[in-house]
Amino acid sequence: MVEKADVLVIVPHPDDAEFGAAGTVAKFVKSGKKVAYVICTQGDKGSSDREMKPEKLAEIRQAEQRAAAKILGVSDVLFLSYHDQELEYKPEFRKQLVRLIRQYRPQTVITIDPYQRYLWWHRDHRICGEVTMDAIFPYARDHMAYPDMLEEGLEPHKVTELLLTNPDKINYRVDITDFYDTKLAAIAAHKSQVAEITPERLERFRKRFTEIAKDEDYELGEGFHRVDMWW
Repeated sequence: MVEKADVLVIVPHPDDAEFGAAGTVAKFVKSGKKVAYVICTQGDKGSSDREMKPEKLAEIRQAEQRAAAKILGVSDVLFLSYHDQELEYKPEFRKQLVRLIRQYRPQTVITIDPYQRYLWWHRDHRICGEVTMDAIFPYARDHMAYPDMLEEGLEPHKVTELLLTNPDKINYRVDITDFYDTKLAAIAAHKSQVAEITPERLERFRKRFTEIAKDEDYELGEGFHRVDMWW
């Protein structure tokens, strides 16, 4: 039985939540909110090691994701276990997300901005973000969508806030100054992806979050495109 969560984070791969929103997630948890993760793929292709097998990599990355979530205080981590690079916009996938939204009944959903213009943006990111947005509105909200869910007792649910990570246009910033070290620790838990965090990389990393907060009265920030789901 799924317990309700205040915040539901839906991302394609293990580590996407940490890079995009770990400071904000840690801040939510500190404020007393329950946060749950939905990881859509196994991350079973994210390695340059020619000896690594997909099955082994999936096992490693799921363990890393659970470790990162524990650092942040995330209560639930659910893996949908699609294969990396194979997310597709299919009705079955959308229905899975609608079901989870109606089960967890979050006020806030965090996912990846599907509308990045850059050509290098991973297709799994685009598809995950787009399907999540459609699952939120109109499908999770409307009682005539998926009447079989009503028969199961899964009533419609209206998400009130959507936060898109890595957006083309930031319109919402969160002060993560007090949670920056926690964010770094959660990222470091993904050892298969960040085997070595050099001083140079740390400097570039800190510069990025300093720039997000440059017009604010705090030092470090995470940036989102926020959508107020008032309709």
